[in-house]
Amino acid sequence: MKRIPFYPLTFSILTIPFVFWTLFASPSTFVLAQQPTDTPSPQGMYITVLSDEPFANVRMGPNSLIYPKVGILYPGDTAPALGRSAGGDWIKIEFPGAPYNQGWIYSPLVQVSPGTLPIVGSPPTPVPPATATIDPTLAAQFIVVPTNTRLPTFTPPPSLVAPTFMVVTPADSGQAVSLAIVILALATLGLIGFLLSLIARR
Repeated sequence: MKRIPFYPLTFSILTIPFVFWTLFASPSTFVLAQQPTDTPSPQGMYITVLSDEPFANVRMGPNSLIYPKVGILYPGDTAPALGRSAGGDWIKIEFPGAPYNQGWIYSPLVQVSPGTLPIVGSPPTPVPPATATIDPTLAAQFIVVPTNTRLPTFTPPPSLVAPTFMVVTPADSGQAVSLAIVILALATLGLIGFLLSLIARR
């Protein structure tokens, strides 16, 4: 029987890397991710917008009054169809950018490819935004209650007294002549005095 020679150096060179990798290599890490919950398009069905309007609204749910608009599609645009509402008036489609990448479009505005769409439930109704309320205590400070004011009273004007005029009778002609003489005499005396004063200065 032929014996196989043992070479320790060769064995060490081949064994050490394997032992090192077994002891120090990091074990592989497995990450478990949740699969997306999007409903797959049934049998590759899709919708095509055929509206006469410039665009068709895509809403968050199958109701134009309750659910807000999340986007628009133009005539000729296509999108994968995911289902329909119970009445068939709305089609659920894939719409990137909307919540859960899904939206609803009014069925009379689109043409659905051949096939049968399943009936799907409506999304929860969005909660309306809270309305601002005013503190009643603060509002009461700005309420002005008008006070009753006293109405003006009528004060009668003072009675008017008609003026009375006294009739002056002309003075006697003799008395009028005597007054003229007195005035003329005084003027003459004044003139004589003025002349005397001028002579005295010379």
